[in-house]
Amino acid sequence: QVQLVESGGGLVQAGGSLRLSCAASGSIFSANAMGWYRQTPGKQRELVAGITKGGSTTYADSVKGRFTISRDIAKNTVYLQMNSLKPEDTAVYYCNAGPLWAPQLGSWGQGTQVTVSS
Repeated sequence: QVQLVESGGGLVQAGGSLRLSCAASGSIFSANAMGWYRQTPGKQRELVAGITKGGSTTYADSVKGRFTISRDIAKNTVYLQMNSLKPEDTAVYYCNAGPLWAPQLGSWGQGTQVTVSS
């Protein structure tokens, strides 16, 4: 079972930036795509950004041009750089190691809260 630990969340003003980190327990990038998801109360968890085993990236339309997903293979860590944050980006952000088309088949981290004030 892959263990994932997210960090980097917090409170930021609109227009600000945060970088989330997701540290994995082992060498997982050769076998797994990685994704960042977010969830707000009463809504389904949604894919924000994903990176495939081969390094291709995908983004939700709402974050394109503002968020960047990247990974450091040597550190077994995936990052989400979030710029130009908006109040609607407020959510709990989760890291997942597994298929981007079926994250329920993968492993989740515990989540980290991101709050953007207006």
